Amino acid sequence: MIGDRIKQARHAAGLSQRALAERAQISAMAVSKYENGKATPSSTVLLSLADALNVRVEYFLRPEHVELEMQGYRKHHTAPNRLLDRIKADVKEKLERFLELEAVLPVLPVGEFRVPRALADRIDTYVDVERAAADLREAWGLGVNPIPELIDTCEEHGIRVFRTSIPHDEHFDGLAALVRGNPVIILGEDWPGDRQRFTLAHELGHLVLEGRLAKDLDMELAANRFAGAFLVPEQAARRALGDKRHWLEPRELWLLKQEYGLSMAGWLHRARDLGIIPDQTYKRLRQEFKARGWLKKEPFGDYPGEQPRVFEQLVYRALAEDLIGESKAAELMGKPLMQFHSECTA
Repeated sequence: MIGDRIKQARHAAGLSQRALAERAQISAMAVSKYENGKATPSSTVLLSLADALNVRVEYFLRPEHVELEMQGYRKHHTAPNRLLDRIKADVKEKLERFLELEAVLPVLPVGEFRVPRALADRIDTYVDVERAAADLREAWGLGVNPIPELIDTCEEHGIRVFRTSIPHDEHFDGLAALVRGNPVIILGEDWPGDRQRFTLAHELGHLVLEGRLAKDLDMELAANRFAGAFLVPEQAARRALGDKRHWLEPRELWLLKQEYGLSMAGWLHRARDLGIIPDQTYKRLRQEFKARGWLKKEPFGDYPGEQPRVFEQLVYRALAEDLIGESKAAELMGKPLMQFHSECTA
C-alpha cells in the first residue's frame, strides 16, 4: 500500500525514480524497492519522501485507494503519456480524500447520478441530441435560462467535479472517469469559465448519450451538440439572436458569452447548428476569428471560472459535527494545520 502511494505521488509530481531519490537523498534502488513492495521505508525516510513530494506523511498511510475507470479524454492528440499519468495521479489523490471524508459522514447531502427515465432510448439524429439536452434540463428543473453555476449543478446531481493544477499547456481538454460507478469529471484549474463549462457539458453529454446513439452519429460531434444545447437551449438562442441573421457582431457574442457562459466561438456553432446563420456566414466569421487570433484567445475578457464547493463544505460539516478533528480536516483539505486553523478563526 505504501509503495503504491509513493508511486502515485511521484507520478503526480512528474518525477522519475532517480529524480525522487535525489530529492529525498536516498538511492534510486531504494525507491524502486519501496514502490514494488520489496522494502518498507522507515519513519525517517517517509518524512524525507513526504518533503520531496510535497505531501503530508499521512498521505502514505491513507486507507482508501481508488482506480479510475477511464471513460475518455478530451485531450490534444500530442498529450504525452507522462502528462496524463500526472493528471490521473493527482485526481486519484483528490478522490481518495473525498472517499475518506464520505466514510465518516452518516448521510451524504448529494445523491447518485442517474440518467432521467424520460430520455429517449434511441437517438437517431443530431436534432434528437438537442431534445435529450432539453429533457435533461427539464428533469433537473433548469428551465431555459442561463445556468449561473454549472459545477454546483453537476455536483448537486451526483457528478464529482475536480480541478487539476498539473501544468498542461494546451495538451489537455478534460477527463471523464467512473469511480465505483460514480461519474467524475476533471477540469484544468487555470481554465477560463467558458472552457470549464463546455467541457463539463460535453462530458455530461457522454454520460447521457452513452448506449443511446445511432451508429452513424459521431459521439464527439453529438457530445458537442449536446453541450451547446444544454448551455443555450434553442428557445433561448432564438430569443437572443432571432430566427434568421446574416451577420453577428463580435461584441454581441461577447455579451451573450457573459450571460450564458458559452464562448463566442461556441455561439457561432450554436447559431449555425440551429440554422440562424447560413454556413457561408459561419465560415466567414470563423475566418475572421482565426485571422484575429480569437480562436485561441477571445477578445474583451474571459468568463469567470467556477470552483467545486461540495468537498470543502462537507469537510467543515464533518468538523462542526465532531466527526473529525482539525488535524484530519487540514489533512483532507491538503493544508498545513496552522494555515487551516487560522482560516477557520479568521
